[in-house]
Amino acid sequence: MRASIRAVLLSALLAPGAALAAGGGGGGGGGAADARPSDPVVERATLATQREEWANAQSLWRDVLARNPNDAEYHNMYAYSLRKGPNPDMSLVFKHYNEALRLDPKHRGANEYLGEAYLMVNNLPKAKEQLGALDKLCFFPCKEYSDLKKSIADYEAKGK
Repeated sequence: MRASIRAVLLSALLAPGAALAAGGGGGGGGGAADARPSDPVVERATLATQREEWANAQSLWRDVLARNPNDAEYHNMYAYSLRKGPNPDMSLVFKHYNEALRLDPKHRGANEYLGEAYLMVNNLPKAKEQLGALDKLCFFPCKEYSDLKKSIADYEAKGK
């Protein structure tokens, strides 16, 4: 994940409502509905993710999910930490990205990351489906759409 995306995610989770209300992060719609009370476990999970401490991030996001199983962003971040870690269990990655999208079908981050996960398992058509979903979600081009489009182009350039 690029440094700018990390900064947006970090600010979105540490200062609830601020970045999401501004349209940043991978959240669904932003605004007051995304505001959350401060949670020290979420803060630690976010920092572990930012530092790419995948085992620690996975454990912390799993704990957050145990307490908040109906939160799309937490499913998204747990799946992200699984996907970025060594030897990811892709069935678990797909399970949590799909759960995030079941809870919030407009979650741009989950749509982008699910597309990237499809590329990891060499499923280009499904990655392109996620790009199509983002194209419909983003009235103007959004970062999630641009990032997935670039990932797909890079994948295709490698001839996979």
